[in-house]
Amino acid sequence: MADPTTAETVRDDLGNEVALPARVRRVVSLVPSLTEAIGVTEPGLLVGVTDWCTHPLDLDDAGSAPPARVRGTKNPDVESIVALAPDLVVANDEENRPADLAALRDAGLAVYVTDVRTVDGAFASLDGMLAACGLERPAWLEGAEKAWADLPRVPAAERRTAIVPIWRKPWMVVGRDTFTGAILDRLGIDNAFADGGPGAERYPRVDVADLPPHDLVVLPDEPYRFTADDGPEAFDAPSALVSGRLLTWYGPSLLEAAQVLRTM
Repeated sequence: MADPTTAETVRDDLGNEVALPARVRRVVSLVPSLTEAIGVTEPGLLVGVTDWCTHPLDLDDAGSAPPARVRGTKNPDVESIVALAPDLVVANDEENRPADLAALRDAGLAVYVTDVRTVDGAFASLDGMLAACGLERPAWLEGAEKAWADLPRVPAAERRTAIVPIWRKPWMVVGRDTFTGAILDRLGIDNAFADGGPGAERYPRVDVADLPPHDLVVLPDEPYRFTADDGPEAFDAPSALVSGRLLTWYGPSLLEAAQVLRTM
């Protein structure tokens, strides 16, 4: 639990004040992307992560005390997290439920919430989150930001339009105002469901027999694990099977994403 004698108070991406101890030594991450960002930068800080946190690949080999698993992003074990006595809990506005974060705050824990909707916003958010953990800007973040800045702009006449399914039975796709859509935009690919308008769902259900015009279907391997034998057969347009981590995570994966996704 956070030291009552705080060194500073910072604001997270939502504008919430977060009181930090003089030194952050114990962090619980409720987001796979943030787990990877912290784990690559300073792995010894992590004392708790979700069951879905798979990176860094050596996460569970962190010496004699690998981080505890605290269930999922949508159903974290609040009691177990409190028992870990973290100085800071890092979370995300989209991936974690407000009620769970409120319960952690009510238990006296400092909770820092990120909100990532754009590529440049990801870099700014990671800067703030890592600084809240007491970490300096790492080389991987410098490299990722440069890699995306150096991507050539795709001329309007060469841009493509894609549909990005994330689930089937029922079929669901990436809609408006998403980090995935922002990634594609920087690659010269328009999201066919990006212009849903105010109030439109960010991940709407769709009928694959009645889709807007498109010339590409991007099939990630998470949250639904699309494969060459499960997904492409439902569409007439060419399909690209991609790593969901590269398409949806914001962290060290951004460097690899700039290099790999441009080849779709």
